[in-house]
Amino acid sequence: MNTQENFQRKTSAWPTLAAAIGLLCGASQAWAALPKVGVACTSGGPNPTFNLDTAIGNIPMPDGNSIFMWSYALTGQPFQTPGPVLCVNEGDTVTIVLHNKLAEPASIMFPGQENVTVGGQPVQPEITGTTITSLTNSAVPNGTVSYTFTASKPGTYIYESGTNPEKQVRMGLHGALIVRPTLGADYLFDRSDSRFTTTANSGTATPWNEEFMVLLSEIDPYQHQAEESGVYSFYDITQYRPRYWQLNGRGFPDAIADNAASWLPNQPYGALARVHPVDASHPYPGAIRYLNVGSLDYPFHPHGNNGLVIGRDGRPLAGPGGQDLSFEKFVVNVGPGQTWDVIFKWYDAENYSASNPVPMALPDPANLSYLDFYSGSPYLGQQGTLPPGITTVNQCGEFFIISHNHSLFQLNSWGLTMSGPATYMRVDPPLAAQGLNGILTCTY
Repeated sequence: MNTQENFQRKTSAWPTLAAAIGLLCGASQAWAALPKVGVACTSGGPNPTFNLDTAIGNIPMPDGNSIFMWSYALTGQPFQTPGPVLCVNEGDTVTIVLHNKLAEPASIMFPGQENVTVGGQPVQPEITGTTITSLTNSAVPNGTVSYTFTASKPGTYIYESGTNPEKQVRMGLHGALIVRPTLGADYLFDRSDSRFTTTANSGTATPWNEEFMVLLSEIDPYQHQAEESGVYSFYDITQYRPRYWQLNGRGFPDAIADNAASWLPNQPYGALARVHPVDASHPYPGAIRYLNVGSLDYPFHPHGNNGLVIGRDGRPLAGPGGQDLSFEKFVVNVGPGQTWDVIFKWYDAENYSASNPVPMALPDPANLSYLDFYSGSPYLGQQGTLPPGITTVNQCGEFFIISHNHSLFQLNSWGLTMSGPATYMRVDPPLAAQGLNGILTCTY
């Protein structure tokens, strides 16, 4: 790294303490209602209206740097990245009002939505002379534009700026739009085989949310620094080169923290997938909604677990007469602008336990390395004795299985390895077994 680059990285990480404290307090209150894990929806009831501001803020990187960002934020709420996860129902008339606080025109596009209108008229590109200046109707600085459409097709969608997108989308003007089908929020599409949530917990009425989001993005810090410094006209877009890659607006290990983690005041969405084994008390799979708002392919790679791809770009994989065209995939290669809807099951194939032990001699403890998430036992729901001086964050004998972007050069933050788009799937003991036969009870 040259001296100038090192200086720029360090000096861009100096937000004022007062501003940081103010953001922390305000954001903590705003995110208090989010679930700890899983998709964290912003919903507006039937035929909702969402008011969004273009917003400016900073976010910390895993390497200690601080990056200047833009985003969409709910009007009256703190800056956040990515933008709010907007959840609506199939058939809703959706209105999104954009209040532009930037010093340049900005807009929102809704890829996959049909008949989007502004002022009752179909959206149109904006053209100055022979140059397209925006792919859709925009709001001038301190102006407002209101978009309306009918959410006619369930699935997972991106919303993003259509104005100078090579700048504005990369600066952070993007988010996720989820359209729930008429079958209900337990389904991805209007198909019975797209159900993903679980049934009751051991005879109780406690539902378990096993729906997760993997929104992949990238940052070239020189592009962001040029805008922050007011010298964007000198930035050469042909030299665009991401140095950071993110998962739900975070890098690892922050990605595995809960939604609304207090030390990430402007990055409210975690990516930890917390599931239970599929069995009689838990017959339905989990679901992952993959989105790519970057400009590169992201081959996402959940270890030890195939997924069944049942939808792409907000459309179910079905042929004539409802022919099932879903397919299993180990590495989900999400291309730029794409979304993938995937369901998955985790089950203990060998059903190993203390009474059905692993058929091999375990290594001597002196020859093992113990990481933070190991319970001390190879068996789900059990905890064992750890050597003196070894601590663990394992709560109830759960398993942790890593999932990460498999283009390994992207799995870092400006050279800091294992700090990019990576997370874990946490497998808790079976619902019906918790509290029985020595199986530890997990709490949320």
